Amino acid sequence: MFLEHIPIRPLAAAILLATGTWASAQTFPAKPIRLIIAAPAGGGADVIARPVAQKLAESMGQQVIVDNRAGASGLIAGEMTQAAPPDGYTLLFVTASGFSLTPLLSRKPPYDPTRDFTPVSMVATAPLMATVHPPLPVKSIRELIALAKAKPGQLLYASNGQGSFSHLTTEMFSRAAGIEMTHVPYKGGTPAVIDTVSGQVQLVITAVPTLMGQVKSGRLRAIAVTSAKRSAALPDLPTIAESGVPGFESVQWYGVFGPKNLPPAIVDRVYAELGKAVESPSVKAPLAQEGAELSVTGPQPLAQFLATDIARWRKVLSGMNITLE
Repeated sequence: MFLEHIPIRPLAAAILLATGTWASAQTFPAKPIRLIIAAPAGGGADVIARPVAQKLAESMGQQVIVDNRAGASGLIAGEMTQAAPPDGYTLLFVTASGFSLTPLLSRKPPYDPTRDFTPVSMVATAPLMATVHPPLPVKSIRELIALAKAKPGQLLYASNGQGSFSHLTTEMFSRAAGIEMTHVPYKGGTPAVIDTVSGQVQLVITAVPTLMGQVKSGRLRAIAVTSAKRSAALPDLPTIAESGVPGFESVQWYGVFGPKNLPPAIVDRVYAELGKAVESPSVKAPLAQEGAELSVTGPQPLAQFLATDIARWRKVLSGMNITLE
């Protein structure tokens, strides 16, 4: 009935039917969907993606298989999605690290995030948390800056790895604050946190979920978050911007993309289902406690946000001479 009111040129309709694109969009999903996550199991992206995937499966009536493809700073997951058919059965759950940063830091990036994928929707944003080893005589960002200026290069900070979001956020903070600290890269957030707890390094700025347990137990002292506004999950913790570094902001984001040329009907369906998923109390409440703020924006706002974020990080990285190993 709907098609009777929309004139479709015979040749165009024949092409759509021949390729199966039109028909598949009308019946989607007819089989399980693979959601590739550019992060290891238990990582920040995985913690957010799994409950969302479960809700998508419930509402769409098909299994959503979470496929963790960590490695190469997100490039492996990106290449797998890029090579998949644009039929909606392979989707990518990616972070700022994988799309805003990695292509800028790679000598020969295998893809362009703004041209080689179809944006579906933003899902969530989350600040990082700045924490210090408790014996360090620092209880605020201002005190950290004062100590770093008194001992240039002597403070050691951990990161999730060379070129990681954790690393570049800390470097951006150092630049903005006019201080010099020494970088100690690790293979992931967990080992970075472990060595900060033990005092091998004095500072780590990384994802809230990775740090929350150590902060609650008193093994680390939280001194700030990296968002422009205070986190709803951590209302008593000041931002870096209000603690002596005006204008500072660095927020990890999480979004869903498909392969290039994903049909608009499928994009719209997944976007709508994501909206339902993030509004579900079983998804929203526990993730908010972890510091994530869930928001579904749709494809066009995500495309615009990505282009702006890449341009911002390109400016930040200018002169840093940081590349992925």
